[in-house]
Amino acid sequence: MVPPSTTNLLQKLRSLMQNTKYVKEPIQAYIVPSSDAHNSEYLAECDEYRAFITGFTGSAGTAIITDKEALLWTDGRYYLQASQQLDSNWTLMKEGLPTTPSQGDWLCRNLTKGSLIGVDPKLYAYNKFFPLQSKLEGTGHKLVAVHTNLIELIWSDRPARPANPVKPLTRNYTGKSVAQKLKEVNEQMKEKNAEYLVITALDEIAYFLNLRGADIQFNPVFFAYLVIGNNNFTVFMNEKQVNSAVEDHFNSEVGNNYKIENYDCIEKKIEEYANKIEGYIWFSEQSSDALIELVPKKNRLLTDITPICLMKGVKNETEIQGMRNCHIRDAAALCCYFSWLEANIKTQKITEISGAQKLLEFRKMQKDFVGESFDTISSVGPHGAIIHYKPSQNTDVQITTDQIYLCDSGGQYLDGTTDVTRTLHFGTPTQFEKECYTRVLKGQLKLSSRIFPYKIKGNYLDSFAREYLWQVGLDYAHGTGHGIGSYLNVHEGPMAISWRTVPEDPGLEPGMFISNEPGYYQDGQFGLRIEDIVQVVEAKPPHNFNNRGYLTFETITLVPKMNKLILVEMLTKEEIKQLNDYHQKCLEIVKPVLEQQGQVEAIKWLKRETMPLTI
Repeated sequence: MVPPSTTNLLQKLRSLMQNTKYVKEPIQAYIVPSSDAHNSEYLAECDEYRAFITGFTGSAGTAIITDKEALLWTDGRYYLQASQQLDSNWTLMKEGLPTTPSQGDWLCRNLTKGSLIGVDPKLYAYNKFFPLQSKLEGTGHKLVAVHTNLIELIWSDRPARPANPVKPLTRNYTGKSVAQKLKEVNEQMKEKNAEYLVITALDEIAYFLNLRGADIQFNPVFFAYLVIGNNNFTVFMNEKQVNSAVEDHFNSEVGNNYKIENYDCIEKKIEEYANKIEGYIWFSEQSSDALIELVPKKNRLLTDITPICLMKGVKNETEIQGMRNCHIRDAAALCCYFSWLEANIKTQKITEISGAQKLLEFRKMQKDFVGESFDTISSVGPHGAIIHYKPSQNTDVQITTDQIYLCDSGGQYLDGTTDVTRTLHFGTPTQFEKECYTRVLKGQLKLSSRIFPYKIKGNYLDSFAREYLWQVGLDYAHGTGHGIGSYLNVHEGPMAISWRTVPEDPGLEPGMFISNEPGYYQDGQFGLRIEDIVQVVEAKPPHNFNNRGYLTFETITLVPKMNKLILVEMLTKEEIKQLNDYHQKCLEIVKPVLEQQGQVEAIKWLKRETMPLTI
């Protein structure tokens, strides 16, 4: 399939880059990031600026357009997808490869000295703007804020910003009142002499206020800003979304200690706050440069990870139980789907899309289900090698017994969020496929069983998952683990397990939930990934060096891993026991749920798939 041409769009954009009606001086390059004013990973349609100008729809990537060139940087999850979606105007820059220059390096080397590089500061985080600005200035260039978004000017049918209903989430799901959270945040603000804390991340706002929305698909958030003062806060949101339930919720939680103002008033209010403070005004470094630059006295500015980000990452007891419970129900839905798929694959035409729709039907049967947590990655054969593949009417193919089927999916439940990947084969896998699968499995088992010191950063654990792939010169081009929200975003910081360093990672501690998802992808043939969500729990080793405390993982995803794809002779006795124990746990916990739901065929499938392995 030939991607749509971007020639006319690029011509219009390049003309605007020279138009002093919109830029103070003509600019030689324009940066289009993959974010909105809240630095969200997943975007509302109205904020898909980069996708609009490039044609590439992946969730991560940055476009740079000059007078003659157009380039897209994206990471290993999207190399294949980007190569298929970009037209001939674009050059794909593969982030993560040693031969690929950073965006800053490329600009410094390829632009004439004295060039101006423009970016919409509302869409560019402060922790990206300032370092790039410094780098460019070092070679005689300049990064400039272009406050009129140039893509918006050529996007004639840009969708309106969503304003969907906002609903309170009750205490039996949140475990903490807004008043409790406000008190804890205020204590940390006092420690740092911060008079105001500005929250721009949508999931942090939803978490702190115990509210959920639906303004971004799959993410239960709503467009808002939050400014916290001493025992009070102001929410900036679309006033049409402020219904009586929201007002009653605030009144019961914090009395009169709150205000609601219009979403568009945030810049004016920050200027007011910044001009009257004697202490600090506190932002996350991931807030937009546009907002942070409104603080004229930089000695009054504090940029640091917010207390809400850390509070949200460490689940309380109610959230912990909710996460564990929703993963049990989610496992029941997946067992129903995989057993149905296996039973019908030879007699019905089941495609990537119709399969994903059937899985959604099974999830809808589960208590407290709200919706999917992301587009189901239902992928057959070569499509599995596209790490974040999304089936469309143009690409949809039949699921057969001849090729590997990779299914990465998740659900949003009132008591938690799930994300699980299983790789299956309903026929006879090749020896190479089984070897690759087994190496991925060995890495996942190894990581899940590690014992490590309290507060160690996830970056130090990443290589455990890759060890058995590395032994034979294989690897995967994505991180191994991401945090996950509690009925919030499926990807949640600040913790992560990755080959990349994550500057804001505070280190692992009990109550955090993170994914364990190594994989392997053979371009044009197949993709393998095994993903569980694990809970960080205390470990009890025989020693405790310097009284530091030690931790380990407990897997809360309870879906069997396909024995057919495993080369048992490649596993150690310890690995076989670990896998058998896991499968026994799946059987004991999920079977009663399936019995209650009358899912006879799923129970038969679960029993068979959890049969113990023997050498």
